[in-house]
Amino acid sequence: MPQGLNDIKRRIKSVNSTMQITKAMELVSTSKLKRARVRLDKSKPYFETVLESIKDVLANAKGIKHPFLEKREVKNTLYILITSDKGLAGGYNANVNKLLQNEIKDKEAAKIITVGVKGRDYFRRRGYNVIESLTGISETPEASDARHIGEKAIDLYRTGEVDEIKIVYTQFKSTISYVSEIITLLPARFEEKEISLDNKGHRALTRFEPSEEAVLDYLIPKYIGSTIYGAMIEASASESGSRRLAMENATDNADEMIRSLELVKNRARQAAITQEISEIVSGAEALS
Repeated sequence: MPQGLNDIKRRIKSVNSTMQITKAMELVSTSKLKRARVRLDKSKPYFETVLESIKDVLANAKGIKHPFLEKREVKNTLYILITSDKGLAGGYNANVNKLLQNEIKDKEAAKIITVGVKGRDYFRRRGYNVIESLTGISETPEASDARHIGEKAIDLYRTGEVDEIKIVYTQFKSTISYVSEIITLLPARFEEKEISLDNKGHRALTRFEPSEEAVLDYLIPKYIGSTIYGAMIEASASESGSRRLAMENATDNADEMIRSLELVKNRARQAAITQEISEIVSGAEALS
C-alpha cells in the first residue's frame, strides 16, 4: 500500500479517537449543566427572600444609616473573580478575565479573590495582587464556599482596607448564551420599594427589633453571601454550557475532517489503482 495512503489512514484514526473524546466530554458537560441549573433554581428563592426583607427595612425606615450603605471615596477595590479550574471551555475564561483586566485602572489599588485556577494564574502572571484563591470548586460550588468569601470580603470592607467590593462572573442567559458581568456588592444599593399600606390606605406600622441598623447588619451579609453563591452557580452553569458548546463544535469539526480525509483516501486509492493498471498495460505492451 502506498505510503501516502497509510498516512491518511493514520490521520483518520487519530481524528476519530479525538472525536470520541470530545463527544464524551460534550455528554458529561450536558449532564453537569442540568445539575447546575437545578441548583440555580433552588438558590433563587432564598436570595429573593433576603433581598425583599432588606427592601422592606429600607422602605419602612427613614434616614437610616449603615456602614454597608454609605458611599465612600474609593481608594482600594476588592474584586471577586469567578473562573474555571479547567480549560477546553471556549472563550469562557478569556472573556471574564479580560473584562476584569479592562476594569482595573490601577494595579496598586486592586485586590483580587479568585475562584478557579484559570483566573488565579492569569492575574498572578501579570503581577496583580491576588490575596486569596479557591480552587477545585468551580464546577460544584457550595454555600459554605460563598460564605467564606463573603466573610473575608466584609472584614476587608469593615477594616477600611477596601472601599468597594465587586464580583466578576459569567451570567447564565441560556444554554448557548453567557455574558461576563461586574456587580457592585458594597456599598450596597437597592431599588426603592413602595411603602406597605393597610386596608384603609394608611402606612403599615412595622417595627424592627432590636433596631433597623441591627437587622440590616444581619441581613446584608446574608445578601452578599447569597449573591456570591448565586454568581458561582451561574458561572458553573456557564462553564458547563461553554464547554458543552466547545466540545460540540470540536466534534462537528472532527466529523467534517474525517469526511474530507475519507474523500482524499478514496482518491489516493483510485490513483494507486490507476497507476498499477497503467504499469500492467505498459508491461504487457513492452512484452508484445
